[in-house]
Amino acid sequence: MPLWFKLFYSLLWLFALPLALGRLWRKGRTNAGYRLHWRERLARTLPVGPFDVWIHAVSVGEARAMMPLVEALLQHGCRLLVTCTTPTGRATAIALLGDRATVMYLPFDAPWLIAKFFSAVRPKLGLLIETELWPGVCDGAKRAGVALWLVNARLSARSAAGYARGGMLTRAMLDCLAGIAAQTRTHAERFDALGAPRSSVTGNIKFDIAVSVDAETRAEVLAAHLAKGREFWVAGSTRDGEEALLLDALAMHPLRSRAVLVIVPRHPERWDALFAEALSQGFRVARRTDGVVPGDAEVIIGDSMGEMLAYYGKARAVMMGGTLAVTGGQNLIEPCAMGVPVVLGPSVFNFLQAADEAVHCGAAVAVPHADAALNAVLKWLDDPLARDAAGEAASAFVAAHRGATDRTLALLKPFL
Repeated sequence: MPLWFKLFYSLLWLFALPLALGRLWRKGRTNAGYRLHWRERLARTLPVGPFDVWIHAVSVGEARAMMPLVEALLQHGCRLLVTCTTPTGRATAIALLGDRATVMYLPFDAPWLIAKFFSAVRPKLGLLIETELWPGVCDGAKRAGVALWLVNARLSARSAAGYARGGMLTRAMLDCLAGIAAQTRTHAERFDALGAPRSSVTGNIKFDIAVSVDAETRAEVLAAHLAKGREFWVAGSTRDGEEALLLDALAMHPLRSRAVLVIVPRHPERWDALFAEALSQGFRVARRTDGVVPGDAEVIIGDSMGEMLAYYGKARAVMMGGTLAVTGGQNLIEPCAMGVPVVLGPSVFNFLQAADEAVHCGAAVAVPHADAALNAVLKWLDDPLARDAAGEAASAFVAAHRGATDRTLALLKPFL
């Protein structure tokens, strides 16, 4: 980074830091996690390095996406530090990793905080999951001699246009990278067009998700707790506004009496509001965390963390969250890995290639709105043979795309 920019950026953070802390406090009104561990964000509580690999996973999606690569690095005996930005991301990483890695918040991007962070943790290699470029982190890693990679990288056309407007700043950040491991050729070409060096196509490591015997067992236990032998379907990782669309559509739909709806919101701060909303619409509502879920519950709120595969495992179908909103969709690979067919709304730009391929091979269906989504779920419930065929296609779809973790590791080995 040019010296003038670093000085300007440092001055900007002097004014922005109180505002950033105030924003965390305000967000803490709905999610208390934002008010915890604040010393980590100010680099006042730091683990002692050196670490072999530092991985930054912003939130829940990135924390889950990193796991195939994390497991491979742990098998290589690497000492890992995982940082997150959101409380849900931090909680998810801790739930998935336990004491096998150190988990903390990444400090604010102020250059002096990032310099303190790198001085303490001293990683050999830094991995940014998907797309998360910040001037302080990029410049700090370069100055600290940390080989910084963007892995499982993706860049939508919308994001590429935004980075292009960054001009010299974007090119300076990309120049700090040791390399980019992109999910697809299209993503790699978008990075290259911005001036990124050393882009490689490795595939999407989310396809390397491991479905363990424990995951299958947890799915059976959870299904027994939630549905008591009844059929159920899942609206997974839903975003704000989508639940209302689904509940409005379900109120007078025949699917209401046919199967239980389990809604798992993307953000835990909306659990209580969603419960109240479903109740106000006249549904019989329960929570996953209830000691006993009533046998006549029509809607169940998935108010727990780290259980997405368990929610999906015994579902008849999954309506993928984020696809009815305009947020680009959440991870459709997870339900496919569990052999469950998927319904996709019109917004899939975060997983465009995967969504197109899933629809093409019969693992998923694309619908224009919530009413059509319910029709698709009901059709699968009424036609078990078609549903089973779609589930088998989903499993085959995931199996056909495995291998990204090994290809990514091959690129990273010289830096370990």
